[in-house]
Amino acid sequence: MAERGPIAQWIHGRARSASAVAGRMTSSVRMTPQFLVVGAQRCGTTSLYKTLVQHPDVMPAGLHKGIHYFDTAYGKGWSWYRGHFPTTYAARRKERRTGTPPITGEASPYYMFHPLAPARIAQDLPEARVIVMLRDPVERAYSAYTHERARGFEPETFEKALALESQRLAGVELAFERDPLHHSLAHQHNAYVARGQYVDQLEALEKALGRDRMLVVDSDDLFADFAPQFREVTEFLGLNAWLPESFQQRNARPRRGLEGELRERLEAHFEPYDRRLAQWWGRTPSWRR
Repeated sequence: MAERGPIAQWIHGRARSASAVAGRMTSSVRMTPQFLVVGAQRCGTTSLYKTLVQHPDVMPAGLHKGIHYFDTAYGKGWSWYRGHFPTTYAARRKERRTGTPPITGEASPYYMFHPLAPARIAQDLPEARVIVMLRDPVERAYSAYTHERARGFEPETFEKALALESQRLAGVELAFERDPLHHSLAHQHNAYVARGQYVDQLEALEKALGRDRMLVVDSDDLFADFAPQFREVTEFLGLNAWLPESFQQRNARPRRGLEGELRERLEAHFEPYDRRLAQWWGRTPSWRR
């Protein structure tokens, strides 16, 4: 996906600000999200969400898929969050056309990793369902690195960034405990290994939400054989059967694959986490088959 230039960024930012103000003023007549795509980052969440909102019975959030309310914007309040979703009037109008009540939702991949997000979701959206997407954690780490470097959040080489990760994340959990509205750029943008230890995050989500409200999707399986995987998603959300004409991979960045000793070291690190993941999930993830 092409980066926005300065003028396009300014226009987009002004549009988002105006939309947020209007949304907050009309929050009481707006839909409450019924689903969240909570992560993991760089695992195809954009592709899934952009396809899902094409469904005749799904209405998208406003100008962007990720609102980040339950991680970095929780202090802005519930009316600010509700203001991002379609109005109930628009939903009723759509229902008259389709004969089915529509649903809405958003996708913020940091929700899965943020330590306070699961409990916040459980408290504020007690009926919402969450979708988790996973991929090879080694590939995810390298993809996240190239993504954050391109966005200006990572000045180091990949190997140096991995060596710095524990130092960058030191004390972050305690900081969140002391200040629930604490925001750590390192935790959000530079946790390449920690965010690939999926099973820890899944267990936290399950503890807060319950297993029946969670669907885990293997992104490699989704891209390899889209129809049955997407059908599982629509059934999980209680949607009528529907498939798009095509499924497009979005938000991907061109890069060379990670090979050699560094890959082997990361694979060895993730092996016990992947073993626990397979036990929790009841299936072997694609990258370990």
